[in-house]
Amino acid sequence: MLLRRLPDPVPPARHEIPVSYIRRLANLHGLDVSALWVQVTQREKSGGMRRVVVPERLAALTGRSVHALADAMPELRDPQPDWRMFRHTPQIGCRRCDARPPGGGVLRLLPHHRYVCLRHRTWIGPPDADWPAADLSELPDIVHAQRRHLRLLRRRGVPLTFDAVLTAFSFCGHIWNSADDHPKQRGPDHIWHTWDARTRVLIPDDDEATVYGSYNTSKLFSAVYPEAVSLAVIIASPYWRRVADARSPRERERFFQEISRRSTYPYDDASVFGDAIAHWSNTDSWRPPSQPLRTYSPARATGSPPPLHRAQSRRDEKSAAWFSISKRRVGATLLRHNHIRPVITREWRPDYERIDGAIWHSTRVDEDFQAEIARERAALGEFLLKIRAAQAKA
Repeated sequence: MLLRRLPDPVPPARHEIPVSYIRRLANLHGLDVSALWVQVTQREKSGGMRRVVVPERLAALTGRSVHALADAMPELRDPQPDWRMFRHTPQIGCRRCDARPPGGGVLRLLPHHRYVCLRHRTWIGPPDADWPAADLSELPDIVHAQRRHLRLLRRRGVPLTFDAVLTAFSFCGHIWNSADDHPKQRGPDHIWHTWDARTRVLIPDDDEATVYGSYNTSKLFSAVYPEAVSLAVIIASPYWRRVADARSPRERERFFQEISRRSTYPYDDASVFGDAIAHWSNTDSWRPPSQPLRTYSPARATGSPPPLHRAQSRRDEKSAAWFSISKRRVGATLLRHNHIRPVITREWRPDYERIDGAIWHSTRVDEDFQAEIARERAALGEFLLKIRAAQAKA
C-alpha cells in the first residue's frame, strides 16, 4: 500500500494513543478518520474486527521515523511494553499541555505513577469522566507528593509502588470514612481537617451550581495524595512489611506507631467497626503485591476513541449528588472508586457481589478471621517446606 505523506504531519504527544493521533491528523487535513484509520492499520493475526496500527505505514504517512513515533506512543514499541505499568483507560492529561498540539484533544495512556503534571502543577489522575482541570497552584504539598512518588518508584520498582500507593489510598479512605461517620473523633489534630481544607480549595462550596460544576471524584484522591504517598513509603518497604507481619505484638506496635506518625491512627474502635490497617498487617503484608485487575489492549475495531460508558456517567452523577447532599462526606466515595479496586478485591479475598462486602472484608480483624489466616499461613509454610525439600533432593 503506497501512502502519500501528509503536508502537515504534526508530531504525536507524549504517551498519546495512536487513535488520538490519527484523529488529529485527519482533522487537520480534512480527511475521513475511518478511511485514514484503515490505511495505517491491519487486522489482528488472531482474526476478528479489531485492528492494530502498522508503525511503518504511520511513518510513511507522517515522514517521521518509526523510532520517533514509538518513543512517543507506547503502542508502537517492539517489543510491546508491559501493559501492567500503564492505566487500562486512556485519558485526558494536563489541559495546558494538551492545548499545544493542534487538531483537537489528546488522549494519553499514562503510567500508574503519574498523578500530577509537574510542569503546570495540574492534577491528572486517576481518570474520571469529563473531569474538570484541577489547578494545584495553591496546594504545593500535592505537587511535592508526586516527586516523592517518583523517588519511591525508582527505589522500589513498579509492582511494589503500585500496590503500596493504592493500599495507602484505601487506608486514607477508611480514615476519612470513619471521621465522616463519627465526627466526635475529629480532634483538632485529626488529618480530616487537612483533607477537608484541600477539598474546599479544589471544590468550592459557594453554591450548589458551583459544587456540581467543579466536583469530580478524582479531586478527592488529590486531597489525600500527600498522606497516601507518605504511607506508601512504609507499605512498600520490605523492612516495615516484616515489622507489620511480626508475631510479637511489641514489634507490630512499632508499625502502628509509624502509621500514626504519618496519619491519624487509630482511626476507629477496631473491636466494633473493624480496622483496615490492622487487617493489612495481619493478612496482606506478607503476601506479594497486588496487580492491576485490567490492562490496556492496543487493538480496537474503529478509529474513534471509546465512548463514555453510560454506567460510568451515572456513577459520576450519583457521586456528585451524594457529595452535595451529604455535606462532603466522601470517605465512602473513595473506597468505592474503581481506582483502588485492585487492593479492595485482592485475588486471595472472597468474591463479593457488591463492593460493600469487599470493603467490609478489608477491615476484618475478628478472632475467627485471624484463626483462619493462621491456618492458611501454616498450610503455606508446609507447602514451601515440601518445595525446598524437593529442590534439595534434585
